[in-house]
Amino acid sequence: MRDQVTSLRTSVLRRDGTKAVVEIAGEIDVHTSGDLRTFLLALAGEGHVHIVADFSGVRFCDAAGLGVLVGVHNRVAAEDGSLRLTGVRPAQRRILRITRLDQLFRHYDGVDDALAT
Repeated sequence: MRDQVTSLRTSVLRRDGTKAVVEIAGEIDVHTSGDLRTFLLALAGEGHVHIVADFSGVRFCDAAGLGVLVGVHNRVAAEDGSLRLTGVRPAQRRILRITRLDQLFRHYDGVDDALAT
């Protein structure tokens, strides 16, 4: 049996002072979550502690991915920052609701909405 290789693509769409907007696409799992953590923490390390992550291209996110999101949230929150998610698919929103992480990651209608609050 051949192992399925998962892929994750990340890119910075905008940077402005303490804010950054990123696009995340692909699968966030045990194989890719470390790359996502490194990517997001590097932004925070550069002073972009208000991060908006567009998840509209994320097909899958497992517990390892949720752990990364919580860890990054905690890191930026320690500097009065935030990690906000947009474009979260209904199945992923359900997982956030079941795990009660929807209280940590409120749903935003879009990037502009997430930046405005």
